[in-house]
Amino acid sequence: MLSIIVAIARNGIIGSGNSLIWHISEDLRRFKAITSGHPVVMGRKTFESIGRALPGRTNVVITRQSSFLAEGCTVVHSLEEALALFPESEEVFVIGGGEIYAQALPRAQRFYLTEVDADYEGDTRFPDWDRSQWLLTEQEHHPHGEKFPSPFTFLTYARKPAR
Repeated sequence: MLSIIVAIARNGIIGSGNSLIWHISEDLRRFKAITSGHPVVMGRKTFESIGRALPGRTNVVITRQSSFLAEGCTVVHSLEEALALFPESEEVFVIGGGEIYAQALPRAQRFYLTEVDADYEGDTRFPDWDRSQWLLTEQEHHPHGEKFPSPFTFLTYARKPAR
Protein backbone atom coordinates (compact mmCIF):
# COMPACT_ATOMS: atom_id res chain seq x y z
CA MET A 1 0.00 0.00 0.00
CA LEU A 2 1.36 3.37 -0.99
CA SER A 3 1.18 6.25 1.49
CA ILE A 4 2.33 9.84 1.32
CA ILE A 5 3.70 11.79 4.28
CA VAL A 6 4.35 15.53 3.90
CA ALA A 7 4.23 18.91 5.63
CA ILE A 8 2.68 21.66 3.51
CA ALA A 9 2.48 25.41 4.11
CA ARG A 10 -0.88 27.14 3.66
CA ASN A 11 0.24 28.33 0.20
CA GLY A 12 1.32 24.83 -0.93
CA ILE A 13 5.07 25.24 -0.41
CA ILE A 14 6.97 22.19 0.87
CA GLY A 15 10.58 23.27 0.46
CA SER A 16 13.15 25.72 -0.77
CA GLY A 17 16.64 25.12 -2.09
CA ASN A 18 16.37 21.35 -1.48
CA SER A 19 15.65 21.76 2.21
CA LEU A 20 12.79 22.10 4.64
CA ILE A 21 11.73 25.64 5.41
CA TRP A 22 10.68 25.04 9.01
CA HIS A 23 11.69 22.92 11.97
CA ILE A 24 8.70 21.58 13.87
CA SER A 25 9.87 19.10 16.52
CA GLU A 26 6.40 17.57 16.86
CA ASP A 27 6.21 16.97 13.10
CA LEU A 28 9.63 15.31 13.03
CA ARG A 29 8.61 13.02 15.91
CA ARG A 30 5.37 12.14 14.12
CA PHE A 31 7.28 11.42 10.90
CA LYS A 32 9.65 9.09 12.75
CA ALA A 33 6.85 7.30 14.62
CA ILE A 34 4.79 6.73 11.46
CA THR A 35 7.60 5.71 9.08
CA SER A 36 9.91 3.70 11.38
CA GLY A 37 9.99 0.05 10.38
CA HIS A 38 8.54 0.80 6.94
CA PRO A 39 10.13 1.43 3.55
CA VAL A 40 10.58 5.09 2.58
CA VAL A 41 10.83 6.19 -1.05
CA MET A 42 12.32 9.54 -2.00
CA GLY A 43 13.74 11.40 -4.94
CA ARG A 44 17.46 12.04 -5.27
CA LYS A 45 17.19 15.69 -4.25
CA THR A 46 15.32 14.74 -1.08
CA PHE A 47 17.97 12.14 -0.27
CA GLU A 48 20.73 14.70 -0.83
CA SER A 49 18.95 17.20 1.45
CA ILE A 50 18.71 14.57 4.22
CA GLY A 51 22.31 13.55 3.59
CA ARG A 52 22.04 9.93 4.73
CA ALA A 53 19.78 6.91 4.87
CA LEU A 54 17.11 7.20 7.54
CA PRO A 55 17.72 4.63 10.30
CA GLY A 56 15.17 1.93 11.06
CA ARG A 57 13.71 2.02 7.55
CA THR A 58 14.44 0.52 4.15
CA ASN A 59 15.47 3.57 2.08
CA VAL A 60 14.81 3.71 -1.66
CA VAL A 61 16.03 6.60 -3.82
CA ILE A 62 14.54 7.33 -7.25
CA THR A 63 16.83 9.04 -9.75
CA ARG A 64 17.29 9.38 -13.51
CA GLN A 65 21.06 9.20 -13.02
CA SER A 66 22.24 5.72 -14.00
CA SER A 67 25.44 5.83 -11.93
CA PHE A 68 24.01 7.42 -8.76
CA LEU A 69 24.99 5.69 -5.51
CA ALA A 70 23.43 6.30 -2.10
CA GLU A 71 25.02 4.55 0.86
CA GLY A 72 22.53 2.43 2.78
CA CYS A 73 19.86 2.84 0.09
CA THR A 74 18.49 0.94 -2.87
CA VAL A 75 18.66 3.11 -5.99
CA VAL A 76 15.94 2.75 -8.64
CA HIS A 77 14.83 4.76 -11.65
CA SER A 78 11.04 4.93 -11.32
CA LEU A 79 8.27 4.83 -8.75
CA GLU A 80 7.07 1.56 -10.31
CA GLU A 81 10.51 0.03 -9.79
CA ALA A 82 10.52 1.21 -6.17
CA LEU A 83 7.07 -0.23 -5.43
CA ALA A 84 7.95 -3.55 -7.07
CA LEU A 85 10.52 -4.11 -4.30
CA PHE A 86 7.81 -4.63 -1.67
CA PRO A 87 4.70 -6.77 -1.27
CA GLU A 88 1.45 -4.91 -1.90
CA SER A 89 0.46 -5.49 1.74
CA GLU A 90 3.48 -3.47 2.98
CA GLU A 91 2.87 0.21 3.73
CA VAL A 92 5.45 2.11 1.66
CA PHE A 93 5.91 5.84 2.35
CA VAL A 94 6.75 8.46 -0.25
CA ILE A 95 8.61 11.20 1.65
CA GLY A 96 9.45 13.64 -1.18
CA GLY A 97 10.10 15.60 -3.14
CA GLY A 98 7.67 17.43 -5.38
CA GLU A 99 8.13 15.30 -8.51
CA ILE A 100 7.84 12.02 -6.63
CA TYR A 101 4.75 13.25 -4.76
CA ALA A 102 3.13 14.13 -8.11
CA GLN A 103 3.76 10.59 -9.38
CA ALA A 104 2.57 8.96 -6.15
CA LEU A 105 -0.56 11.01 -5.48
CA PRO A 106 -2.86 9.22 -7.98
CA ARG A 107 -1.79 5.82 -6.58
CA ALA A 108 -1.62 6.58 -2.85
CA GLN A 109 -4.16 5.02 -0.50
CA ARG A 110 -3.22 6.93 2.64
CA PHE A 111 -2.06 10.50 3.16
CA TYR A 112 -0.36 11.77 6.34
CA LEU A 113 -0.38 15.55 6.16
CA THR A 114 0.95 18.28 8.41
CA GLU A 115 -0.73 21.55 7.44
CA VAL A 116 1.35 24.54 8.52
CA ASP A 117 -0.93 27.55 8.97
CA ALA A 118 1.49 30.09 7.49
CA ASP A 119 2.66 31.11 4.03
CA TYR A 120 6.28 30.55 3.02
CA GLU A 121 8.44 31.40 0.06
CA GLY A 122 9.99 28.41 -1.63
CA ASP A 123 10.68 26.68 -4.90
CA THR A 124 8.97 23.34 -4.31
CA ARG A 125 5.20 22.95 -4.11
CA PHE A 126 3.03 19.98 -3.30
CA PRO A 127 0.91 19.08 -6.34
CA ASP A 128 -2.74 20.12 -6.38
CA TRP A 129 -4.94 17.43 -4.89
CA ASP A 130 -8.68 16.91 -4.67
CA ARG A 131 -9.80 16.62 -1.04
CA SER A 132 -13.14 15.19 -2.19
CA GLN A 133 -11.31 11.95 -3.10
CA TRP A 134 -10.12 11.52 0.49
CA LEU A 135 -11.78 10.71 3.81
CA LEU A 136 -10.37 12.48 6.87
CA THR A 137 -9.73 9.79 9.52
CA GLU A 138 -7.65 11.69 12.11
CA GLN A 139 -7.06 15.33 12.99
CA GLU A 140 -4.92 16.89 15.73
CA HIS A 141 -4.54 20.67 15.92
CA HIS A 142 -1.62 22.45 17.60
CA PRO A 143 -1.85 26.22 18.24
CA HIS A 144 1.98 26.30 18.09
CA GLY A 145 4.93 24.00 18.58
CA GLU A 146 7.52 23.73 21.34
CA LYS A 147 9.72 26.16 19.39
CA PHE A 148 7.53 26.89 16.37
CA PRO A 149 5.32 29.99 16.45
CA SER A 150 2.65 29.12 13.86
CA PRO A 151 -0.34 26.81 14.24
CA PHE A 152 -0.21 23.43 12.51
CA THR A 153 -2.51 20.44 12.19
CA PHE A 154 -1.77 16.74 11.78
CA LEU A 155 -4.27 15.16 9.38
CA THR A 156 -4.61 11.58 8.18
CA TYR A 157 -6.66 10.75 5.11
CA ALA A 158 -7.70 7.48 3.48
CA ARG A 159 -8.60 7.41 -0.20
CA LYS A 160 -12.33 6.99 -0.75
CA PRO A 161 -13.28 3.84 -2.66
CA ALA A 162 -13.84 4.36 -6.39
CA ARG A 163 -17.51 4.45 -7.35
